[in-house]
Amino acid sequence: MPKDAKMTVADLMSSPVVTASESDTIAEVGKRMMEVGVGSVVVVESGRVTGILTERDLVRFAAKGGEAATATVTQWMTEDPYTVSPDEDSVEAFKSLSQASYRHIPVVKDSELVGIVSMRDMMRIARIAPVDFHDVEIPEGLEGVHVAHTDLGDVRGSEGFYHYRQYSAVELAEKRTLEDVWFMMFEGHLPDHGERKAFEEEIRPLRVIPDEVKRHMASIATLGDRFVPLEALRAAYGLYASSQDFKPNLDTERAQLRSEALRTCAVFPILIMALYRLHNGDETVEPRDDLSHSSNYLYMLTGEVPSPEHARAMEQYLIATIDHGFNASTFTARVITSTGADLGSAVLGALGALSGPLHGGAPSRALDMLREIGSEENAEPWLRDAVEHGKRLMGFGHRVYKTDDPRSVLLRGVAERLEPGSPKVELAKYVEKKAVEILKELKPGRMLYPNVEFYSGVVMEMIGMPPELFTPTFGCSRVIGWTAHILEQASDNRLIRPAASYTGPEPPQDVPELD
Repeated sequence: MPKDAKMTVADLMSSPVVTASESDTIAEVGKRMMEVGVGSVVVVESGRVTGILTERDLVRFAAKGGEAATATVTQWMTEDPYTVSPDEDSVEAFKSLSQASYRHIPVVKDSELVGIVSMRDMMRIARIAPVDFHDVEIPEGLEGVHVAHTDLGDVRGSEGFYHYRQYSAVELAEKRTLEDVWFMMFEGHLPDHGERKAFEEEIRPLRVIPDEVKRHMASIATLGDRFVPLEALRAAYGLYASSQDFKPNLDTERAQLRSEALRTCAVFPILIMALYRLHNGDETVEPRDDLSHSSNYLYMLTGEVPSPEHARAMEQYLIATIDHGFNASTFTARVITSTGADLGSAVLGALGALSGPLHGGAPSRALDMLREIGSEENAEPWLRDAVEHGKRLMGFGHRVYKTDDPRSVLLRGVAERLEPGSPKVELAKYVEKKAVEILKELKPGRMLYPNVEFYSGVVMEMIGMPPELFTPTFGCSRVIGWTAHILEQASDNRLIRPAASYTGPEPPQDVPELD
C-alpha cells in the first residue's frame, strides 16, 4: 500500500459476522462461538444491532455460576454497543478501541450489520501507521487515569475527603471498631451486634503462627547485618502463605478466598511483633482471646495490656489507614490478582510496593524533623532554610490531596486527646502552621499540607511504638484493604494488561550482519 494511502475499517473487518438473537441461550451461543472460532457474537433483532456478547461476558457468566441452558443472551450482553462505519479511517477506529477498552466493534452501514472489527485486526495498522500515531499523551505515573470500577472506596483530593464504601473513613474511625470496618470491607455492610460477635469469634482462632513457620521465625529475625522489619515480614508471610497452600484465585471459590484473606489479616500483627521481639532476644508474646485486634497488637509488643486510651488510639490509626484509593500497593495487589495468582502472591507484591520510600511513608522521618527543629523559636528559620534549599519537608504534601489530609486532621485530634497540652503535640501543631505559611509563600500554587505521616509518628511514639515498626504497622492495617481489593478483583476479573507508547527507532529495520 502506498505510504500516503489511508486504510479504512472495511479493509480490516471480518465478514460475514456470527450473530445471535436476544432469546438465544448462553449454551447455544457459546457452542456457536466455539465451533466458528470467534471471540464475540453480535446480537441482532429485526435487522438492528442491539448488543454484543464476548468471551469476557462468558467468563463473567461462568464466574457467577449461572445455568447456561436457561440463561439468555439479553441478560449478559452489552446493550447498544459502539459501532463504526466501514468507511471510517482505521487509525481513528483504533483510537476508539484503545481509549474505550473495546475489544470488538460491530461495523454498520445504513443500519445494516456488514462486519466486525477487533483489536487484533486493528493491530495490523501499527506496521504502516505514521510515527505520530504513537504520540499519545500519557499522564506521568498514570495520574488521573481510571483503571477499574470499585465499590470499596475513593479519595476526593480537592475536598479533603475519603470514604470506605458509602461511609466517611474518618467517621468510621470515630464511631466504630476495627473489626466492624474490617467486616464491612469484606461483606459490604456494617455488622449488627450479632454479626460483630460472630466475626470476632471467626477471626480469634486465626491469630496463630503454624509450627512449620514458627520454627523459622528466629532465623528470619536475625538474618543479615541489619534488621528491616518489613523485609522480615515479607519473608515470614511468604512462608506462612506456602504453609497454607493458597491456590491460584482462578481455581478458588469466593468462600475459600475470603478464608485466605481473613487468615492473612489475622496473622500479620502476630508475625510483625514476633519478629521484632525475637530480633531483640525476647520471647514472643501470644495474643489473648479477650483482647481486640488493636489491643493485642500493643500487648504483643510489651506483654502488658495497653490502656484503653492507647488501645483506642492504635485502633483509630489502623482504621484510618485501611484503604486509600488505588495507591501503588493496592494497585499492585490487583494487577497480580488479575493474573489468576494466589492471594499470598498478591499480598507479597503489595508488601514489596509498600517498601518503596515514595509509598511506604516517612512517619519516623517526620518525627526526626520535629526533634531536629526542637522548639517553636527554631521552627520558622529551620523550615524557611529547608524550603529555600530545596529540601523536602517530611510529612508534607500528597499526590491526591490539595487541601488538609483528613487522616492528618483525625490523628492530630488523637494526639491532643492522648496528651492534652503536651509540648510535643503543641510543637507539632506550631510546625504544621508555620510550614503551611512558608510553603504558600515560597511555593505558591503547590498547595502542600500535612499528610497522614506527620501526626502518625507523633501518635505512635505516644503509645510506645518503636520507629522501626511504623511502616509495618501501616501494613498491618492496609492488608485489610489489599485483601478486600483482591476479593473484588477476583470476583469479576480481567487480566490487567495496559499498553505502552513505543518511542524508540521506527521498526522494522534490517538487522545488520556481522562480517
